[in-house]
Amino acid sequence: MSADHSSPGESHAGPSAHPVKVDEVIVTQAQIATRVQELAAEIAADHADAPQLILVGVLKGAFIFLSDLARQLSIPHSVEFIAVSSYASGSVASDSVRLMMDIRSDIAGLDVLIVEDIADSGRTLAYLQALLAARNPRSIKTCVLARKPQRMEVDAAIDYLGFDIPDRWVVGYGLDYAEQLRTLPYIGAIAPQDQ
Repeated sequence: MSADHSSPGESHAGPSAHPVKVDEVIVTQAQIATRVQELAAEIAADHADAPQLILVGVLKGAFIFLSDLARQLSIPHSVEFIAVSSYASGSVASDSVRLMMDIRSDIAGLDVLIVEDIADSGRTLAYLQALLAARNPRSIKTCVLARKPQRMEVDAAIDYLGFDIPDRWVVGYGLDYAEQLRTLPYIGAIAPQDQ
């Protein structure tokens, strides 16, 4: 889960004592598959002249999206991972973002694509853009699976967007609730569990 997901899924207290039930499917498996193919085609067209595109997946939430996207790309690419946190505890966001794990590659002069699961406040995405831009890549763009437009607080550029979704707590396709439901093949909404 990336740090920009304001659902309670960032809680590390372990599995919930109560079973978590998906109330509604927000984005179906078929819709995701179609959109991932479309995004891969757009990204490949925009980076056709790139010697190699570096995909930087934001852990943990983006790993499924990144995997599917990478397999659809028709241009040379490599994969890196980065992990950040902006939560003090549970689902309460802090104003600061902390780097937990950095990429291993030198990206100077190369084309970089940040692959993120969800843009909620926009803080994490803006932090990553600034962090990686300071390393002098040839270009840096972002690809986000889902955005909650009504919750965006920071003007973080999103170059490739999968879906705008309602302001619900969501799980599946990388998004989790207390490390549960991350591997569902769709994006679904759950009822609040901590109120």
